[in-house]
Amino acid sequence: MDPMRLNQNELEVLRILWEGEELKPAEIGTRFGWPIENATLRSVLVNLVAKRQVRRRRQGKAYYYSAHVPKATLLRGMLGMLKRVFAGGSSGALVAQLMETGDIKPADLKAIREAASGSAANKSKRKAT
Repeated sequence: MDPMRLNQNELEVLRILWEGEELKPAEIGTRFGWPIENATLRSVLVNLVAKRQVRRRRQGKAYYYSAHVPKATLLRGMLGMLKRVFAGGSSGALVAQLMETGDIKPADLKAIREAASGSAANKSKRKAT
C-alpha cells in the first residue's frame, strides 16, 4: 500500500492505535489530537480496515480496533517516498534538506549520530559472528 494514500485522520488513528491496546471507536475519538465527528471517525475506521492498516474484532455488541501495520513499516514507506520525491533517493540529501529548512535542530543531529553509531556497531557485531 502506498503510505501517502493515508489521510491525516487515518494517520492519527494509527498513531493512537500504535500505543498498543485495542480500542473502541469512542476511545479512539477521545484520544484524537483534534475534534472529530463520530460518523467521520467510523468512516475512517472502515477505510483503514479496507486498506488492511487496521484490524477490527467484535466482542459482544462492541467493535475493537488495533493497528495491523507496524509503525516501522509505514515509516519506512513514507521515508522512501520522501527520499524519492525530495532528495533523489538519498537519505543524506533528505537530512541535509531538513537541516536547511530548520526542521532538524542540533540536539536532533546528536540523536541521529548516536543512532547511526549504534547501527554501525550492531552491523559490525553481526558480521563478526
